Amino acid sequence: MNKVQIQQRHKSTPIEADYAQWCAEQGALLRQGRLSDLDRENLAEEIESLGRSDKREIANRLGTLLLHLLKWQFQAERRKAGWLLTIREQRYQIKKLIDESPSLKAYPGKQLSSEFEFARLKAIDETGMPGRNLPIDCPYQIADVLDQEFFPGVPWLPDQLIRDQAWPPK
Repeated sequence: MNKVQIQQRHKSTPIEADYAQWCAEQGALLRQGRLSDLDRENLAEEIESLGRSDKREIANRLGTLLLHLLKWQFQAERRKAGWLLTIREQRYQIKKLIDESPSLKAYPGKQLSSEFEFARLKAIDETGMPGRNLPIDCPYQIADVLDQEFFPGVPWLPDQLIRDQAWPPK
């Protein structure tokens, strides 16, 4: 190995200096098969964090979904089209994440109780409802929570939703 190759080998951008550049360089090194030049420790950490970020996203989306299911069930007279859209969006995005990473299929069920606990507190704060009016433990099964057809509480019809603005728009 000559001096130029040694210098090139040590010229990679530190991850702390420019993350995007570091990622591009690591990708190029992988494609070139230059495994000995990789920033192996940071690269391994970044790959592991990708799985953690999917888990965090599922948990966040599950919490938002549970909050809106609580509002849907316990404030039926105030149901809004936006709540319906949020419920559907969170379910869709959770399904998409699980479809991309089937090993995470059981994760929403594992997080249901802890995410419900926080969603309940948020529902109390957001709606002003007394905590005694909301269940302490999650009243929903995970299969129902993720089911696009499940809406807890009294039956509803789309024309019963409160529109955030006049409909149809003028």
